[in-house]
Amino acid sequence: MEVIYVQADRCLGCKTCEIECRIAHTDTDTENTLFAAVSQLRPPKRRLFVEQGEKGKTPVICRHCEEAPCIVECISGSIYRDEQGFVRRKKERCIGCWSCIMACPFGVVVRDAEAHIAVKCDHCPDLDTPACVTGCPTKALQLVDVDSLPQERRKELLLKKEV
Repeated sequence: MEVIYVQADRCLGCKTCEIECRIAHTDTDTENTLFAAVSQLRPPKRRLFVEQGEKGKTPVICRHCEEAPCIVECISGSIYRDEQGFVRRKKERCIGCWSCIMACPFGVVVRDAEAHIAVKCDHCPDLDTPACVTGCPTKALQLVDVDSLPQERRKELLLKKEV
């Protein structure tokens, strides 16, 4: 399974990943651009967050947990795990109860109050590589196969996914 690997020491806090994510999730029939994203009646919500940590800026993103609390707590069945192992949301089934937001231990499920739905990272299913990874100028975000990571880093990632 491919995961988005965060190398916090490379992050400059430029938030290009946040911008690229919003552009990729623009509701438009034409090309997704920054102008299209900001000129929408309801601009797309960000699905990852660059936050100030103890050691500097760090991108915080959905970890698509093995035992995802957001799936367990979703009363409408909107949040599910797809065949690739990613935690996704069916927009049409979301009732805006926000139980998934309260259940997420990482705080990366957010609400779109105007559309009355929850929003989270969907790993950009229409793209070969998630937009945040492609857009990161310092390669702080990388798409890697879990099996290719060093053994100790793999254990750390899998433990975090089980939280």
